[in-house]
Amino acid sequence: MYVKICGLREPGHVTAAVEAGADAIGFVLTRSSRRVTPARARELAEAVPPHVLTVGVFAGEPSEEVRAATLEAGLRAVQLHGDHPHEDFTALRDLGVTLVRAGAASTDLRCGALDEDLLIVDAPRPGSGEPWDWSAVRGRPEGRWMLAGGLDPSNVARAIAAARPWGVDVSSGVEVAPGVKDPGLIRDFVTAARGG
Repeated sequence: MYVKICGLREPGHVTAAVEAGADAIGFVLTRSSRRVTPARARELAEAVPPHVLTVGVFAGEPSEEVRAATLEAGLRAVQLHGDHPHEDFTALRDLGVTLVRAGAASTDLRCGALDEDLLIVDAPRPGSGEPWDWSAVRGRPEGRWMLAGGLDPSNVARAIAAARPWGVDVSSGVEVAPGVKDPGLIRDFVTAARGG
């Protein structure tokens, strides 16, 4: 089970995610209580080993702004969250990074439909952190896709059984307060996601 821990802002939390076995770590570079600057994202990403994907998360920014921030941060992936057109993905393809499309279950659920490499299927209100009917997408998404939306250590195994995703993505479900991650919850989430 591929696991992405998103919205990290502190070195200790990055270390906890890496040590727990996360496959990808997300840094929010868009409007959010979890936002970090590209310079801060670079500092945090420098501690991440090459086998863990470092992801910059954007929502609505123009592709040139995304490009500049990604290059400044030195990240290995770009996640476009929300209603980004195909052209935004095409415009970033030459960066040579992994492209991730994230949106609600009402969007096109074929990974690669907009030339992305990975797909995240989120709650009806993407980014809300609210649990939803995960079984509603079972058998619909195609390719390498992650389930998101309201996941935490106590329910991720149930969500995986309901939706059968390739991977899972969590942010608020491993926090003790908005934007404040907990190393223990990060470890517990990864363990639960992998059936431990």
